[in-house]
Amino acid sequence: MHAVRLYAFGPAENLTYERIDDPVPRPGQVRIAVAAAGVHLLDAALRAGHRGPLPERAALPTVPGREVAGVVDALGDGVAGLWLGRRVVAHLGNAPGGYAELAVTEVDRIHEIPRNLDSAEAVAMIGTGRTALGIVQFAEPGPDDVVVVPAAAGGIGTLLVQYAKNAGATVVGLAGGAEKTARVRADGADLAVDYTDTAWPAKVRAHFGAPGQGPATIVYDGVGGEPARQSVALLGPGGRHLVFGWSAEGIGQGEGYVVEGVSESVLGPAMLRKAGGLRALELRALAEAAQGRLRPAVTRFPLAEAAAAHRALENRGTIGKVVLEP
Repeated sequence: MHAVRLYAFGPAENLTYERIDDPVPRPGQVRIAVAAAGVHLLDAALRAGHRGPLPERAALPTVPGREVAGVVDALGDGVAGLWLGRRVVAHLGNAPGGYAELAVTEVDRIHEIPRNLDSAEAVAMIGTGRTALGIVQFAEPGPDDVVVVPAAAGGIGTLLVQYAKNAGATVVGLAGGAEKTARVRADGADLAVDYTDTAWPAKVRAHFGAPGQGPATIVYDGVGGEPARQSVALLGPGGRHLVFGWSAEGIGQGEGYVVEGVSESVLGPAMLRKAGGLRALELRALAEAAQGRLRPAVTRFPLAEAAAAHRALENRGTIGKVVLEP
């Protein structure tokens, strides 16, 4: 099979597309003929050599990627034959191997893909979708809320904008440039703001007729850095700042945008306890997409162009979830 391998931590150019041996499923595993593999900002951080939230850095060489969708084409011992030939999606957990034409995973990780979703959409929901639904548990938006979403054209951001609008909230989406702000408006945001314009916070206050006070009640923040600091400044009394990422500052950097009594980190065990576990979040995410309530945006790249996909993601040149297609 063809796969993307990483032999040395470093820049995106270290990702190489080559032919390697086909993986063989072990007992309790299935093999998936991959139609779509998810690319995450965490993948780029791991490729650069950061450990991130994982227990340790991947052993090299490695095939990156932890989200795949496709058709089950082989079964390990002990796996029910009914899975053979089914369209499935899976998050591989801490085990990489997704950037490939074939990937193996435990059978208890897979979900059948709803009939009306394609593989790329399913991949978007299995990781990014489950995270978005995990985040909103901590501050469910409603008709009385004004929600600010930095990186509103990203994979999680597009879903948070849609979710908040479905709940009746007023939504302010931040994105960089005309194409991305247009996408944010299309997702239903009441106000789509280009955060590369340094006057954007004043424009938000003017829109709400509140020049001297913060109009926002919730900030869903996966960005950090200056956009987060400016967004938090828009919060009124009792407002909440939910932190789930760091893209503006880089993994492992300082958290000067966190405000005591206002900010709350929502990734990790607390999210899973609220949801009843990862699988419950995954099932809910797939159902939300299948029923049309959430519509993942996808930017697609050929598998052979994984390095270009990483560069585009790191340079904020993508909209929605980035997906590789063999």
